[in-house]
Amino acid sequence: MHVKRVGFLALALTLCCLGYMTLGARAGWDFVLPFRGAKLAALLMVAVAVSTATVLFQTITRNRILTPSIMGFDALYVLILTGAVFFLGGRFVVQMPPMGIFAVNVVVLIAAALALFGTLLFQTRHDLMRMILTGIIFGTLFRSVTGMMQRMIDPNEFSVIQVASYARFSKIETELLTIAGALTLAAVVAAWTMRHRLDVLGLGHEAAVNLGEDPKRGQIQALVLVAVLVSVSTALVGPVAFLGLLVVSIAHLITPSPHHAVLLPSAALISAIVLVGGQTVLERVLGLSTPLSVVVDVLGGLLFLALLLKGMRR
Repeated sequence: MHVKRVGFLALALTLCCLGYMTLGARAGWDFVLPFRGAKLAALLMVAVAVSTATVLFQTITRNRILTPSIMGFDALYVLILTGAVFFLGGRFVVQMPPMGIFAVNVVVLIAAALALFGTLLFQTRHDLMRMILTGIIFGTLFRSVTGMMQRMIDPNEFSVIQVASYARFSKIETELLTIAGALTLAAVVAAWTMRHRLDVLGLGHEAAVNLGEDPKRGQIQALVLVAVLVSVSTALVGPVAFLGLLVVSIAHLITPSPHHAVLLPSAALISAIVLVGGQTVLERVLGLSTPLSVVVDVLGGLLFLALLLKGMRR
């Protein structure tokens, strides 16, 4: 049953990709295919990275509400960006080569993500409410410091932050795809090799120990992969707060299985369908009247509230 549903999702993604590559094509195919193909590859890479990171993070926290973005990662990204403009100047940031900006963002975000997520996970993993509140406090702190620095910088430099602080699915630095794709592929392959261990980790600390798995070791390995995936995707296109929560929740509904061998590809396919299909509609039908990240965040935010209220009723 799950294999058939994953097959249908793969077929739907294929149709979305064909629509993205062919609809509204008015130039020669020798120009359209490389131009759109690079953007399509970026969309697919971000979709797989975000969905895989969310699945791993929810497994080690044993909660389907928490995601790296909800725990303050997006606010951390904007803080790092604002700090760079504040201390180095907007002109310096703009003039930096895309590869240099991407490399700095990835290194800083990975280090910060390991420190942030590691602190939250290993100190409060048995108290979900405290973990959520800690993430909210960190996010509020990051936004407060960001707001203070933004008020002190030149308005022209603030525009640099404003442009880069939102997800950019229609304008992607295609020259970064090689290094970003290599990092994403390595992390996804590592996550796939851990799929059976993740099944055990999802059962809880005591059950994992009884089954011969070292929970702390597995959680650290998964946390490193989460840090790499969310850092690469955020540095490439910007923050998308609720994409991971939205697609993984849909994956649990379509393919309700505790096995990560099913959940990982299902979530990746659904995430790719949302990004590629949504971008196709916005670019080809609506003429980019609404950014895709806004639509995803609205739907994901409503889903987060619904899940939170459902958990409170229990």
